[in-house]
Amino acid sequence: MAHVEPRRAVRPGVPDEDRRPTQEETPYLDALRAYAARKPGRFHVPGHKGGPAADPALREAVGERALEIDIPALMEGIDAGPEPTPFSEAQRLAAEAWGARRTWFLINGASQGNHVACLTLAHQGQRVAVQRNMHSSAIDGLVLSGLLPTFMAPEIDAELLIAHCVTPESLARALDETPGAVGAMVVSPTYFGAVADVEGLAEVAHECGVPLVVDEAWGAHLAFSDRLPVNALRLGADLVISSTHKIVGSITQSAMLHLGPDSMLDERVVDRCVTLIESTSPNSLLCGSLDAARRHAAVHGAELLDETLRALDVTREAVREIPGLDVLDERIAGRPGAFAYDPLRLVVDVRGTGATGYELAPLMLGQDDINLELFGENVLVAVFGMGESGAEQGVRLVEALRKALDSLDVPGDRRREDFAPPPAWGPFELSPRDAFLGPQEVVRLTDAVGRVAAESLAAYPPGIPNVLPGERLTAETVDYIQQTLQLGGTLRGASDRSFETIRVVVEE
Repeated sequence: MAHVEPRRAVRPGVPDEDRRPTQEETPYLDALRAYAARKPGRFHVPGHKGGPAADPALREAVGERALEIDIPALMEGIDAGPEPTPFSEAQRLAAEAWGARRTWFLINGASQGNHVACLTLAHQGQRVAVQRNMHSSAIDGLVLSGLLPTFMAPEIDAELLIAHCVTPESLARALDETPGAVGAMVVSPTYFGAVADVEGLAEVAHECGVPLVVDEAWGAHLAFSDRLPVNALRLGADLVISSTHKIVGSITQSAMLHLGPDSMLDERVVDRCVTLIESTSPNSLLCGSLDAARRHAAVHGAELLDETLRALDVTREAVREIPGLDVLDERIAGRPGAFAYDPLRLVVDVRGTGATGYELAPLMLGQDDINLELFGENVLVAVFGMGESGAEQGVRLVEALRKALDSLDVPGDRRREDFAPPPAWGPFELSPRDAFLGPQEVVRLTDAVGRVAAESLAAYPPGIPNVLPGERLTAETVDYIQQTLQLGGTLRGASDRSFETIRVVVEE
């Protein structure tokens, strides 16, 4: 491809060219706004031309100012031109705020971070230890990279039937079983707020000579309050995936990837992998929101998180006062796979009411327009953001819970009900990549035993994949999934949600 010169525009002036921006500033967002304020000739994409050519309904919905700063890449004085550009300064400030050697802005969410992590590790070899209940994007990363996983089981909460984290002992066993491993991939915090012993995991990984990748998608806020568990970068992680939009408040689909200060990984390889799978038309609104969210967290995070945590303390007490309800809190710290607890998740234990989360969540939505992050057999999960009006929202949530319970006629306490433990995973016959890309067919479930799966199946509870692409289906696995569905559980991952058919590999 021929070299294309960046588009030329006047670079926004600054009083002192030698002064580096500080955490109180947003260099990239400011550059976008300065460009828009000049009312330049926009003889470039996007076609809405900063708003005038946009559909009127879009202009009304998102506002003129948002469209004005929707600016393409390679703009002189914004992300092109003499270094450091405003964009590179924004990423530098993010690395400084989170404690990274280098940070990349991601425009395809934390999912992109998992893809980058797998592609980075694949530069070193094929074998990797992977937490079994990693986000589905990590499994997609295995498909993209061709890595061969050794899966580690997370610890299961025996009471709530939810998955916590992997322990250092489990990681040590997995690495012993994975000669030539090039890395380990774990999750912390979980959807339910359990935080792993990341320091212990890092020690185990580094003793075995491999880097530790932490999917900290749910923990972008941990770096900004002493009242929260320590973030993974400070505890020795080599590469950390951070879904900044979830709690810290950037725009949905924006995220960051952080390289640990003493990382074993090659910064240039990570950068190459980021470039490989990112769009050549990165969205300036997403990146600008990351710049702003970083400033918000770095400058005001401790104060804002303190406000949210106080509101959550009050809300948890109010939930406990409702007969039959309880909440997860710091009491789970110290249980297997829960080294610490992240209180920004409000996890409501509904077993004592006789109702299930599957019954309560739709009622709360229909009656009071309460939209929960997650619900399952035994729990409801509400997410609170950094600095939102937590007290007001907590009152609304508690009132909706009471109303939903009052409208149900349920038999009583379900805390004695037991789901059978899941069976052992079937043998791995193909890499996830070969299973996903190879010839496939759809067969009836009764004919699937003994076949190699081409898709994922995860019964909830507890939500750990029972089979992944490349694994051979066993009769025990099929029976377990059917029994879970009969007991009121659900199935995720299957292309056929009724579980009457399944996609399998065509074997010669």
